[in-house]
Order: sequence, then structure tokens, then C-alpha cells
Amino acid sequence: MYGLDILNVKSAVFVKSAPTVNDCPESNLPEFAFIGRSNVGKSSLINLLCNNKNLAKVSRTPGKTKLINYFLIDNAWHLVDLPGYGYAKTAKTNRATWLQSTSEFLANRENLKTTFVLIDGTIPTQGNDLDFIEWLLETQINFVIVFTKVDKVNQKELSANIKVFMENVMQFAPSEPKYFVTSIEKKHSKDKLLEYIMESVNS
Repeated sequence: MYGLDILNVKSAVFVKSAPTVNDCPESNLPEFAFIGRSNVGKSSLINLLCNNKNLAKVSRTPGKTKLINYFLIDNAWHLVDLPGYGYAKTAKTNRATWLQSTSEFLANRENLKTTFVLIDGTIPTQGNDLDFIEWLLETQINFVIVFTKVDKVNQKELSANIKVFMENVMQFAPSEPKYFVTSIEKKHSKDKLLEYIMESVNS
């Protein structure tokens, strides 16, 4: 277990926005990517983790993130904010709706430790979320699931949404993926996410 001081991000600095994986920073630091459907609350979660409400731009317009955005955290690791993968259900035979730069980054970035897949806990299971997770498994990319916006729905509905989602995932996953349940307002699971990252950084 890590102390609260270690789990408190002291420095979060924007590094650059890269249009392609070839434009990403040259660094040996471990990287942790955050991705989800548009309007899943990704920027709000990043700002919560980094103790900076203005670090990642929060917009009412879905899909504003178009580039691979790099942030240096405590001079020890990179947080990578990836473009969302849209609303429309993505057919398994037609994943072209995902930005090519994003898929190339996830599949080829050697420093990438974990991809945090953000799932809106307030709505029923979405096909493109399942397709994306299935692609991660097929590509053998390490990931965990992060349910967001849980303070926007009652506990019964939230539990039902998570249960159905994980049951769908288990139709193609060899074992149940690790997942976190987060709340921006109550800061629920903030320490757990940072502890997971720090364990990976120090492993």
C-alpha cells in the first residue's frame, strides 16, 4: 500500500499533442493511456487524478480530443489522453471509425503499460465499447475498465449496468478484466487508480 502523499500528484505538465504515433515524445518513461467513447467524462477523470481541474479541457461538445495528448506526471510517467471512438456502433469487420493514429499508438507504443478504457456507467451496454475491448484482447494490449459518471445514477441501476456490461465482456474474454468504479464528485477510486499506476511504474 502507498501512503496518501505518494498517491497525491504534485506535478502535471502538458508535453505535446501528437497527430501520429511517430510524433510522440521520445522517452523511456512508462505511459498510461486513457480512452473511451465521446462524452464519457475522460477529461474530468484526468483532471481529478492530476489535481488540476484545468489540465485536460472539459467540453460540452463530444469528441473534441483529436490528437494524442501527452502529460508528464511527477517527472515519473506519462499520462496519454487519446481521442474518443465516437457514438455509432462499430462493426467488427469495419473498425475504420477508430482513428488510425489511436490504434497504431495502442498496438505499437513500447512504453505503454496500461490502457484505461472508460465506460459510462449511467447507460446500457454500448456495442462500440465491447468491440473496442475485444480488439484490445485480440491485439494483446493490457487494459483495465473504468466505469464513470457513477454519481449520476442510483446504485441499483449502476450495479445492473455494470453486471450486464461485464457479462457481455465475458462472452469473448478469457477471464474477467479488472475494473474500477469512479466518481468525480466524491473522488471515489481516485487513490485506487493512482495506486494501480504507481505499482506499475515501480514494477
